[in-house]
Parts: sequence; C-alpha cells; structure tokens
Amino acid sequence: MATEPLSLNRLELLTVADAVAREKSIDRDIVLAAMEDAIQKAARSRYGMENDIRAEIDRKTGETRIARLLEVVDTVENDATQIAVEDAVARNPDAQVGDFISEPLPPVDFGRIAAQSAKQVIVQKVREAERDRQYGEYKDRISEIVNGLVKRVEYGNVTVDLGRAEAILRRDEVLPRESFRQGDRVRAYVYDVRREPRGPQIFMSRTHPQFMAKLFAQEVPEVYDGIIEIKAVARDPGSRAKIAVVSNDGSIDPVGACVGMRGSRVQAVVNELQGEKVDIIPWSPDPATFIVNALAPAEVTKVVLDEDANRVEVVVPDDQLSLAIGRRGQNVRLASQLTGWGIDIFTEKEESERRQADFAERSKHFMDVLGLDETTAQLLVAEGFGSVEDLAYVEDDEINELGGLEEGRGLELKRRAVEFVAARDAKFEEQRRALGVEDDLVELGGLTPEMLVKLGEAGVKSLDDFADLASDELLEILKDSGLTEDDANNLIMAARAHWFADEAPAEGEGEGDDEAVIEAEAEGGEGEPARA
Repeated sequence: MATEPLSLNRLELLTVADAVAREKSIDRDIVLAAMEDAIQKAARSRYGMENDIRAEIDRKTGETRIARLLEVVDTVENDATQIAVEDAVARNPDAQVGDFISEPLPPVDFGRIAAQSAKQVIVQKVREAERDRQYGEYKDRISEIVNGLVKRVEYGNVTVDLGRAEAILRRDEVLPRESFRQGDRVRAYVYDVRREPRGPQIFMSRTHPQFMAKLFAQEVPEVYDGIIEIKAVARDPGSRAKIAVVSNDGSIDPVGACVGMRGSRVQAVVNELQGEKVDIIPWSPDPATFIVNALAPAEVTKVVLDEDANRVEVVVPDDQLSLAIGRRGQNVRLASQLTGWGIDIFTEKEESERRQADFAERSKHFMDVLGLDETTAQLLVAEGFGSVEDLAYVEDDEINELGGLEEGRGLELKRRAVEFVAARDAKFEEQRRALGVEDDLVELGGLTPEMLVKLGEAGVKSLDDFADLASDELLEILKDSGLTEDDANNLIMAARAHWFADEAPAEGEGEGDDEAVIEAEAEGGEGEPARA
C-alpha cells in the first residue's frame, strides 16, 4: 500500500509534463529536462552546492533517480566531487582513474522554498523553449502573409495574436486612415523576425511593397505558379501603386491576367489595401521602354538615358506634363522607384528652349576660344563637337569630311584647338607645380592637368594624400569634371596599390634579398635600389 501514492505521483509527473508540452507547443522531453534541472537544484540545496548532482526522470514510468557523480583520482583533494581509486574499485572492479562513479542518493523532500525555486526553474526553462520554438517557426515565414487577431492597440501600434505567437504591426506600417480595434482580423506581411531577450519579435507590415506582390500571388494563379513574374513594386501606401509584371509564356498577357475578368483580381487586391489604386505595368528589359511604360498614363515623345549617372531625361507633350508628374509628383516618383532610374521630365517646349540655349552656349565657346565666326562655330556644334577637346582629338579624315567647310579648313580648326589645349594645359602645369602637387600623382594617370590643380588647391598634393580620400570626397573636389563614382573608386584603389607593394612578404621574409637588391640596382642605377 505504501507504493501506491508514489506510483500516482510518478504518473502525475508525466501527465503534467504532457499537458505543459501540449499547451506551449513544445517537445515533452524539454519539459521533463526542465523538471530534472529543478530537482537537481533542489538536491544541491539539500546535499550541498559543492556536489555534482544529477537527476533523471524515467520517460516511461516517471520514476525519479538522484545520484552524485564522483571522479576517480589517485589523490582525493575534494571529497564532494572525487573518490580514491581504491574505494572506487571496491564498488566497481572495472573503475579506472578518470572515470566517474555514480552514487545514488535518497529522494529529496521538497520544502516550500525548494518547491518554489523548482517551479521558477521549470517556468524559466519552458519559457525559453517556447521562445525558441516561436523563433524557429516564424523566422522561416519571413516574406509571407499571415493572418491574426488584434489583441490590443497602444498609441497606434497594433499587437496581433497569431495563435502561437504575437506580432507587432507598428503605426508606420499601417495604411493611412486605417484603424483597428480589439478582435479585428488583420492580414499583413512578415518582414522581419528578431531574437530578443524578452522573446522573438515578429514585425508585420501592410505598407511594404512585397505585401502587394504577395497579395497578387494569392489572387492570380499564374503569379503563384511562376508563369507571370512580378519584377518590381512601388507604393505610395493607401494612395497609389505601380507594379511591373512580365510573362514567361508568350501566349499569356501578364497585364490582363493580373487585372482579371472585369477587374476582379486587381479589385480584390485594391479592397484589401483600402482602395489603393494600382497601375499594372508591362516590364521590359530595355530601360527606355520600361521607363515609358512606367510613366503611363502619360505619353512620352523622347527619352535620353545617362547610364553613368543612372538618370534619364523624358520629354512629354506640353499638355501631358501634369499627368506625367502626377499629383504632388506622385506619378514620376513611383515610376522612378519602380525602374530604379532618376527621372527628369521636360515639356517639348522646354526641351526645345534648352537645346537652343545649349547650342548657343557651345557655339559662343568656340567663337571665344578659337576666334571663329558664328557660322563655323554653329557648324561644329551641329556636327556633335561639344568642346575644344573633341575638336583637338578628332581624326584628320573625319574633320576633312565635314560638309560646309573649305578644303583644308578643318585641319586648320583642329590645329587651333590643339594649340589652345596645349597652352591651357601648360598653364595648369605651372599652377600644379606652384601648388606643390607631386609628380607621383601625375603619373597615376586618369587625371587631367585641371583636375591636378583642383586637387592641389584642396590640399591633396601627394599619392598618399590622394589614397586617403573617400570616393565622395574626391567627387566633391572634382565636381563638374565628368568623373563618375566608379572612376573615383578605381583611381583611389590605384593610388593605394603602392601601399601593398611596399609591404614585406609574410612568409620567407629575407629570402633572396641580396638578389633583389642586385637586380634593383641594375635597373635603377647607382645609389638606392629602384622601387616599384
């Protein structure tokens, strides 16, 4: 009869572990391991914290076994954790130095304080396991749409109950004029899951561009199946959006498939987004075509791409300007986000006036610099010469073939341009030397005499000074020089090359030094060895 209550306690232990595991959606073994930790802590309090005590719960019967581990040693220094080899052999003939002997201990009688401590250990372990489970489950659901119920709203931030976890829908991730109350059902996009001390933080959004893309994947089977691909999305949340689509099947119209019969598919997305208007744009690998499509419904008459600056100039009819720009610049802003290009819009009248002003300015430049008459200067500009350098470096055959010039006149113009460039560069060279810009910087290449003068005026006078610059600093010094960010980075890396060339080799240092000096002296002449 004395064993009956003990058996009942054992069964209750397993029953409680199963119930907690089901409620928290975690593994049963994790709960039992937490109970074992709690029993170990209570046993250490009972028998002494210096003991190495282990507790084990039988997974089938619920029986709890407590034991103290003792290390087998030659000389005992700590009675609580060590046992002499002679004593160990008496218990187990196979015991050797370095082994561990398990010494059973009687069950622990939990007092009120020990029980409370054990409860805290179990609760903490179970909470950690639940957090790990939540993080592991939802970190794989990033970039998915999830549904939940509004649990509470605090200062515009919405806490959403997802069933097994809670998520945060921040105020700036909610559509304008959209409000939620406790108990409302909400659908949103999971864009981040972070592991934090207070538990995993799941962040949701209804303004994220990919929320719209995922909504179309739910409403349009061709998108879900990969037949239609969503290339880009740009949104002004709650107001207007543009989405670029392309079909991998030539027989399927991507725009029509996304719109659906009588607009049913796109209307379902619009309703979810509180009436946000959606422009569905056909994507094109040609940037100019894609930009023209993205500016719809406005008509475009001309597109000029500047690939180095990643900008494009778009010319539209005079009556299409407001439509192309959109209310508060919305249409052009969304088109720029969708295509990834900076867009400058001009009317046909503005383009004509700008072109005429540019033509007159270039013509005047040729007249002032080379002393040409207006007709000849205009002829050069009309033929595509934008600067004196263009004329100085043109091929003789090409300049001779220009129409409207007398025979030999073209070569004469080229000769004047060459003399002007040479005189100007000589003047810059004098300024460069006066500023103290070193020759090593000149030999770097890629820098014009005018650029070298600007560098000297900015205090950049040596190769090391140049190498210390960041690309944005260099572009600021040499603004209006036509230098791109890639050009700046390449020049800076070239200037830094001598730093690495001067470093000694990590392995075999000193090997072949004599031969290297002899070869360097042979190349560099007498005195110090020549350096690369």
